[in-house]
Amino acid sequence: MSQQQAACYDYDFIVIGSGFGGSVSALRLAEKGYQVAVVEMGKRWRPEDFPSTNWKLHKYLWRPSAKLEGFFNIRLFKHVMVVCGNAVGGGSITYANTLLVPPDSVWRDGSWAGLTDWQTVMPKYYATAKNMLGVTTNRTLGDADHLLKQMADHAGIGNTFYHTDVAVLFGPEGTPPGTQIPDPFFNGEGPTRRTCTGCGGCMTGCRVGAKNTLDQNYLYLAERRGAEVVEQTRVTRITPLSEDGQSGYQLILEPATQRTKATTSKRTVHCRGLIIAASSLGTQELLLKQRADGYLPKLSQRLGKFVRTNAESIIGVRFRDRQYDLSKGIAIGSGIYLDQYTHIEAVRYAAGHDALGVQCSPLVRPHPRLPNALVWLATLLRYPRRALRIHNPIGFARQTLVLLCMQTLDSHLTMRLKRPWYWPFQRLLCSDGARIPTGIEQANTFAEKSAKLFNADAISALPEVLFGIPTTAHCMGGAVMGRNAAEGVIDYRCRVWGYKNLYICDGSILSANLGVNPSLTILALTEHAMSHIPSSSQHDWQDEAGKETLPQPANRQGFATALPA
Repeated sequence: MSQQQAACYDYDFIVIGSGFGGSVSALRLAEKGYQVAVVEMGKRWRPEDFPSTNWKLHKYLWRPSAKLEGFFNIRLFKHVMVVCGNAVGGGSITYANTLLVPPDSVWRDGSWAGLTDWQTVMPKYYATAKNMLGVTTNRTLGDADHLLKQMADHAGIGNTFYHTDVAVLFGPEGTPPGTQIPDPFFNGEGPTRRTCTGCGGCMTGCRVGAKNTLDQNYLYLAERRGAEVVEQTRVTRITPLSEDGQSGYQLILEPATQRTKATTSKRTVHCRGLIIAASSLGTQELLLKQRADGYLPKLSQRLGKFVRTNAESIIGVRFRDRQYDLSKGIAIGSGIYLDQYTHIEAVRYAAGHDALGVQCSPLVRPHPRLPNALVWLATLLRYPRRALRIHNPIGFARQTLVLLCMQTLDSHLTMRLKRPWYWPFQRLLCSDGARIPTGIEQANTFAEKSAKLFNADAISALPEVLFGIPTTAHCMGGAVMGRNAAEGVIDYRCRVWGYKNLYICDGSILSANLGVNPSLTILALTEHAMSHIPSSSQHDWQDEAGKETLPQPANRQGFATALPA
């Protein structure tokens, strides 16, 4: 490539999204000598910035149009309600820091089966990801974990009880909770940290600084190697500079929040390579719009298909006995297996973080002839005191053992751009296809029997009870792998079929139900993809596209002067 052509680019690689795929991409590319920028829709958070309770919605929920500029996003579709994170560090800011390796069987399912010898290839990338996130076995068991063990013993499956592997700093044995220590992970190159206090606040932002979020490892190190992180900014258009993208890409960016919209206008940047890591939903929405508008017309028709929810159901047990404090511990400290397909984890929130209690309802079994809403109403009328107790959110975190159930059994839906009847002015991302089954029979039975054992109440999520809509924090797929563009959106190295120097590295690439939290697998797959990209000195960007005529941007100042961090 000539110096004149090289000067046309603002960056070698732009990474869209700073979550589990984006942060890995940023570090590994920066280590290989590339000039990297990371564009993130959310903002940067420090431990002291997090809300003291999730009732402070303006600092918790992400809905910029309503001036809610937190980090927790809730998106409701016809088939599913998806919760996810928007922040520098992506979903790691609000996830439950549980990092589990899925069973080997998942590599034999779905569209990635047979693309490579996954069971041989992946272990080293899982090991790297675990090392980077400081994964360790949970040492802090609270009341919720001990109760789960008792429930499992009563059900005859106590032998399956385990302590979760988590990205949390506990410190050396004997270290007091909340102790400040120098970087324990990267030979002093990382930030100073504090040890876990077991407050249960992992999912509403760790105010201690013990949670190993991506902004304290992958992304932190990437910035030290020159990567530029641009917060509160979204990509609205992607245009290849040649038909197949070999000559690079032009991106149009605009502010993502109310605060920045008042001071900053759109701008255009150019890059040689592009990594899309905007989360499963974010990537699907962005790319579906680019294809529909004719900017990326060669994207596979598989885009938006085979979207999975990890076959999840959120249920729980709300205790009446105040001798328990179920808020103490880490977000997910333990788990059990009901059978080879069905996995349950004990989930908690910090004391006073009761806002999600408004979504809880008595566990209602589906009726063969009556709608769920009618059965729910009949239950409320029949047991009014019980209903009031469950629907009252105050005390939810202290009194409730939330049970997150996941299965490896496969089910999927499709995401499309539509003009819904209630908002025909704009194309929106909408779910399509057959309904996802709600209510996992084994899990419901387990919750009901456990509640009876402790004279407690079995609960479920209100959207699932009223509308048959399951809730998931693990939306996966939509840009799955395949042998060609007819079978998938990307190949086994996360390269987009039909375009060059274009990658997808986030939850959208997961091509089967994992049955466990997907974060570690996204990290490992991205490590795998980045390992195949050569160093900057060895990368031949042009190949046969060396004669392409490229537009000359007005300047090459990067983002810093135009989009304030």
